[in-house]
Amino acid sequence: MLAETLQAGGFSVEAVATGDEAVRRLSEGRRYALVLTDLKLPGRDGTEVLEAAIASDPALPVIVLTGFGTVETAVSAMKRGAADFLSKPVDPELLLLLVNRHVDARRASRAHALLTSEAGLAGMPAIVGSSAALAEALERLRRAAMSDVTVLLLGESGTGKELFARALHVLSPRASGPFVAVNVAALPESLVENELFGHERGAYTGAVERRAGRFELADGGTLFLDEIGELPREAQAKLLRIVEEKSYLRVGGTTKISVDVRLVAATNRDLAAQVKAGTFREDLYYRLEVFPVRLPPLRQRREDVPALAREFAVLSARSVKRPVPDFSPAALEKLAGHDWPGNVRELRNVIERAVILATSGVLRPQEIVLGVPGEPEMPQPTLDGTLDDTIERWRKAGELLRIRKALEDAGGERTRAALDLGVPVRRLSQRMKELGLG
Repeated sequence: MLAETLQAGGFSVEAVATGDEAVRRLSEGRRYALVLTDLKLPGRDGTEVLEAAIASDPALPVIVLTGFGTVETAVSAMKRGAADFLSKPVDPELLLLLVNRHVDARRASRAHALLTSEAGLAGMPAIVGSSAALAEALERLRRAAMSDVTVLLLGESGTGKELFARALHVLSPRASGPFVAVNVAALPESLVENELFGHERGAYTGAVERRAGRFELADGGTLFLDEIGELPREAQAKLLRIVEEKSYLRVGGTTKISVDVRLVAATNRDLAAQVKAGTFREDLYYRLEVFPVRLPPLRQRREDVPALAREFAVLSARSVKRPVPDFSPAALEKLAGHDWPGNVRELRNVIERAVILATSGVLRPQEIVLGVPGEPEMPQPTLDGTLDDTIERWRKAGELLRIRKALEDAGGERTRAALDLGVPVRRLSQRMKELGLG
């Protein structure tokens, strides 16, 4: 009856009649999402099944059933590692509710464990946090990973889109293949096709030998196209053909090249709005948005800030060869109260500065410098001039702060800073000159 109830709820169930058989199957290394056992069984009892389940996988949830539902029995089972306890007769709706809850929690936990252990590739930090917003994004990522579906990562600048793309690759069947990342916005328009698709010898002046493009380099693995909204229209058409046909021509080539690539794209732009504006192809947009995953901004997962701050403190202390500092309660309160417009990237920069500024083993509020160090103070309204003059001075000062912060986050690279600010690099350079920033 229990097996039929669970099967009707969408689960695949293995039902056995004795504790001996349950222990045997668990000892064979079979993978289960959950164990449901009665305490009173022929042969070995439910306590031994519980112990065998935990021995096979310490994170495997076990729900114990018994007709002798005393408080002492429940406490004993929970102390031994049971995830939950139900007295018979069992309410089917309550049973399904508990099973779904524990199975979902296990899936999220397994995905998070894989992500946090494997995502620190190439010196990047692990995905840290336990907030509901992050858990939802990780669950969608986990669901997408096991298929070859095209994934579109959406989110503000600084939310860690490349980190999530790497994690998606690690969780996928393509994990043993290459992971190739391309920042489309950093490529000059004239070189986009050459970088993505490669060229044949003699394709243009200076092409002295054949060169493989990023699609070819990612064959058998994952290609991550960051800031896909910056892709020129001509390259969009070629990308659409690759997505549809799985083949393309190198620049100057006549022979089609077939590739087996899982495509992951990312943007902080509103692609639907770009489609309406005519700057992004509608057919490509629908090809890319097969499985969107929205990454939450840090202000929507404030409870993750302390854990992230501690993670960045460890990384920063290691890089500057200093002891890992702790955080005072006042420092953590200051961090939690900030809106983090630059998201996780901004938090990492703040912690790096704090570790360098630290004069003791505990970070204090004065060492948590939010914003840009040495930033100009906002002009105060005065009775001189008109209200419009005062508003303009405030606007310019705010713009100065945003530009300086973007440049700092981008390590001085104007192309990246322009991308973070959402403006063309030429416009950024012009505005910097107007504001006296060089």
